[in-house]
Amino acid sequence: MFNRTSLRTVAALACIFPLVGCGLFADAEADGNQKIVVGTTSAPTTLDPAEAWDGSWELYRNVFQTLLSFPTGSSAPQPDAARKCAFTGGDNTVYVCELREGLTFSNGEKLDARAVKHSIDRIRTIDVPGGPNGLLNSLASIETTGAHRVTFRLKTADATFPFILAAPATSLVPPEKYPADKLRDDGGLTGSGPYVLSSYTPKHKAELERNDDYKGFAKRRNEAVTIRYFQDSAAMVTALRKEQIDATYRGLSSEDVVKLQGKEPGNEHLRLVETVGADIRYLVLNPKDPAVGKIAVRRALAQVIDRGELVGRVYQGTAEPLYSMVPKGIAGHTTEFFDRFGEPDAAKARRILEKDGVETPVKLSLWYTTDRYGSTTANEFAELKRQLDASGLFSVTIQGKPWTEFQKGYQSGAYPVFGRGWFPDFPDAENFIAPFVGENNVLATPYESPVITKVLLPATRRETDRGAVADTFAQAQRILADDVRLLPLWQGKLYVATHEEIGGAERTLDPQTVMQMWELYRKASW
Repeated sequence: MFNRTSLRTVAALACIFPLVGCGLFADAEADGNQKIVVGTTSAPTTLDPAEAWDGSWELYRNVFQTLLSFPTGSSAPQPDAARKCAFTGGDNTVYVCELREGLTFSNGEKLDARAVKHSIDRIRTIDVPGGPNGLLNSLASIETTGAHRVTFRLKTADATFPFILAAPATSLVPPEKYPADKLRDDGGLTGSGPYVLSSYTPKHKAELERNDDYKGFAKRRNEAVTIRYFQDSAAMVTALRKEQIDATYRGLSSEDVVKLQGKEPGNEHLRLVETVGADIRYLVLNPKDPAVGKIAVRRALAQVIDRGELVGRVYQGTAEPLYSMVPKGIAGHTTEFFDRFGEPDAAKARRILEKDGVETPVKLSLWYTTDRYGSTTANEFAELKRQLDASGLFSVTIQGKPWTEFQKGYQSGAYPVFGRGWFPDFPDAENFIAPFVGENNVLATPYESPVITKVLLPATRRETDRGAVADTFAQAQRILADDVRLLPLWQGKLYVATHEEIGGAERTLDPQTVMQMWELYRKASW
């Protein structure tokens, strides 16, 4: 029978129950056939961690180590390659890590303090536009003492720095394979994580084999994993039904989720794991564009877009409206865009435009990526166009591009309005604000907001009690809603579909919603 697993938090298992009736099943012990095949629509854009601040992390988590990590069930970073880490001195500006003994990379090279320093320094030296160096703005210098002690000195207090060291952006790499001043260009990947990447065909398949020399927190329940990359959800679900893959990860469309939740033939032996996701979708409004450079146009957009209708028409209950860049479930979440703009209202939007002397209809071009966030993205942008055109205030064209082309386009400033998704680096309100502001941000679209970057964010970073800074984050969200440089649309739920003989799906997603492949296993019996 079809089962659906609901996780009210990423790490908390609620129950496993059949669609009709409700009986609990206990996972049988794993058998010896331990190769698992996982499908996803989110292929890596690069194999070098110094270049990626995107979904490439899904692969990285399984083949690289970081000093700290987020084991399933954790709410704060825990040791991985490090034996222990802590702030010293009481002002959150010096952070010291002691490495585990005997760590090596898969090429035999030692993972020591020198390798850690090399791994982080090269991110800063190479400084890829829109890359992970944006996470390291608070870092001043790195020092090593002997083979196992690393000291990070920060420019200012930053209580979130341990979270950054737990993100795949700071994956540890061997100096012999990864140049200090340029990206690795031989197509290889060398790490020290739970698995070794034995073969890789871009946009098609990654073969992971158990790393026998791994020393870290992960308890592997399988011997090998194949990750297959699909162009769309339909092809991935077809492969699941035909037993060509054992599980899916990112990319299930809302239509396919609804079908999997129903009583269609073929669902009898499938399960669906649902998480309350922290991933969000939003629009970026380019201030250099003649139209959206006008704040009245940006505010009119915010006044017209109907998030409830967008979610209902396109996502069919698999997402929910979002009125802040900080999603529900994260301390500090507000509904600032709703508080400011209220219900969608074309008449109010018209008055905003008229007051500023903006002629209508305003011609706009909206851009999206066709192969990054699932095949439903095209429908989402068609719905946005429908809403905006129907207001009579806008005349919209939409354009879709594959991710590599799309990325080049928005980084060069070519798009007036473009859609992006965000999967958190770590579960803190900081990570839904800081990456998008300042000159060196993840969008490669400078957003200077001195009050946020020089006053509010520094204030939150001095406080290790993250719940105590909710009011400060609320101030930042008010500024974001006033500027409308970023327009939050919806907050997603994340679904993992598996065959019933596959266990561990409930434990695969860490607080960063990155799949920990080592948790999956094949049950001995059902």
